[in-house]
Amino acid sequence: MANKVHVKKGDNVMIINGKDKGKKGKILKVYPDNSTVLVEGINMATKHKKPRSQQQQGGIIRQELPVSSSKVKIVCNSCGKPTRTRKEVLANKEKARVCVKCEAQISIVENKAK
Repeated sequence: MANKVHVKKGDNVMIINGKDKGKKGKILKVYPDNSTVLVEGINMATKHKKPRSQQQQGGIIRQELPVSSSKVKIVCNSCGKPTRTRKEVLANKEKARVCVKCEAQISIVENKAK
C-alpha cells in the first residue's frame, strides 16, 4: 500500500535538512511506496556508465537520487517562503491546497476515483 506524500510532481520545494539544505528545486517524480521524491538538481551523484553498444557513449554522468519527502517543504508562489499546506474546500466543492503562512491558494486537488 502506498503512503501519502504531501507534495506532487511539478511543485517547487526547498530542502530543509541534509547536505543540500536551503536549495530549491522542482519535483520531477514522486515515489509514494517509500516516501521519497526526485528533485531537480538536488542530491546529485556520479555514475560510471559503460557503453552497451558501439553507438552508445560511455563515461561519467551526474544524476539526481531520491530524497526523503520529510526533508522537503513546498515553496509558496505568492510569499516565496517554504511552508506547510492545508486543504480547504472552495465554494464550488473543490479542494485546494493553501499556504499556512499567507493563506494563498497553491493548487487544486484532483479527486481520484477508487
